[in-house]
Order: sequence, then C-alpha cells, then structure tokens
Amino acid sequence: MIHALPDLDLLTDIVRRAAREELLPRFTRVIREHKADGSILTEADLAMDARLHAELNQTWPDIAFLSEEMDAAEQRLLLAAADRPLWCLDPLDGTSNFAAGIPFFGVSLALLCDGQAQLGLIYDPIRDECFTSRRGEGAWLNGQRLTTAAIGLPLKQCIALIDFKRLTAALRQRLIETPPFHSQRNFGSCALEWAWLAAGRGHVYLHGGQKLWDFAAGSRVLTEAGGTSFTLDGAPVFVARLETRSAVASPDPRLAQTWLDWLRNPA
Repeated sequence: MIHALPDLDLLTDIVRRAAREELLPRFTRVIREHKADGSILTEADLAMDARLHAELNQTWPDIAFLSEEMDAAEQRLLLAAADRPLWCLDPLDGTSNFAAGIPFFGVSLALLCDGQAQLGLIYDPIRDECFTSRRGEGAWLNGQRLTTAAIGLPLKQCIALIDFKRLTAALRQRLIETPPFHSQRNFGSCALEWAWLAAGRGHVYLHGGQKLWDFAAGSRVLTEAGGTSFTLDGAPVFVARLETRSAVASPDPRLAQTWLDWLRNPA
C-alpha cells in the first residue's frame, strides 16, 4: 500500500522535460527496427524508457517500474508483487506515427497500487498537452479540470474512434457495411485517444485489443473526467494483468451503453 501519492506537478515536470529532450529531437530523424511481434521499436522508445526509469527511481525509490519495453517474464514478476506500488510506462505510444513523421504520439504513465490505477498521466509533446488524473479526485488538462458532459447526439450523428485491425472479421464487416455512427477516425495512439475522449474530442471509442500500458493511464483519466468504458464483454477495461483487453468507451455514459449494446447485439 502506498500512503502518499507522488506529487502530480513534480511528476508532470519530469515527464514533460524528458519528452522534450528525448523524443522531440529524434522526431523525423528516427532509426527503427521491428520487435518479434512485428511492432516498431525506435531509439526514441529506448531513450525515453531509460530516462524515466532512472528519474522515477531516483525520485520515488520505493515504487517499482514496469515498462512496455521489458520482456513478459519480468513484467509478470513485477505484477505478482502486489504489495509494492508500481509505475506502468509506455515511453512512446504511437511509435508507428512517430517513425512515419506523423505528429500524434505521447507518453503514458500510470501508478498501480492495491489493484487500481491510482494516478494516470498522458503527455503529448507536440501540443504540450498533459492529461493527469488522481483516483477519486478528478482529471485535468494542463491544470484545468476536465469534466465530460452529455453529448446530446444520437449515435448515428457521432464521430467514432475505431481501430479496425484488432477487431474480429465479422465485427469489422458489420461496422463497415452498416455503421451506426456518422463518421470514423483512428489516430494511432491508444493513450492519446483515451485522453482526447476525456477532453470531449470524439464521441465513442472502440479498440479490439490493448495492453496494460495502453489503457492504465487513459482509462483512469477518462473515468475521472466522468466518462465510461467497458470491454466488449461488458467488464471493466482495467485489470492489473498482462492480458489483452478490448475497449468500448465514451465521455457520455449513456452513449457508451448505447454503443456497447449495438456492438454486442447484431441486428
């Protein structure tokens, strides 16, 4: 159990400075390779990972550190130590965008403790936007409180953020042939898509498979702003495990339920 949560302002300063010094100078000048699963890894991922590992450990030595860039065996051992708080980091979410010169990527960091994400932070260095949240206390964008409101649109007039490639073939076909929404977007960074939903930039969300570091910070930010998320099975998205989770979400809880009902009940 952690008795005093890290100061969000200090945490924001650490992440913002690191992203400006490690990510931005490498943007459009990137050397990349491919991981075993086919995903892209760049020098920027590794530099940001090492920088934050060192600084977080120096500032909060009692908190362990888990990163997307670790191997699965090490990640499992860290998650099994439930009595110790744990950072959960994606040092560069949207690596494919970063490597292609597309300015939509960010850093995602959550603090896991007592089976929950206690803090969530997502930083977009291109726009200098930092989304933060503290469990039970709220969410903020650059220090201004985020509060979602009823969207006031039927689903058929909404913009949907959807990652098609991780959905089943049957669901992809249904969404393409009989879309219940007005139009669709996919930006290529799970963390920023969660954050943008919390800021009211988009109406409904669907992703077929995210990892812990994809949703830990983002689902906390959205929840604290007043939004709602589920898996396609209707379960909570957040679990402190390595399993892949689907995500169905909206800043408007009523609309989230309408969206989930459509996804789960083919006409």
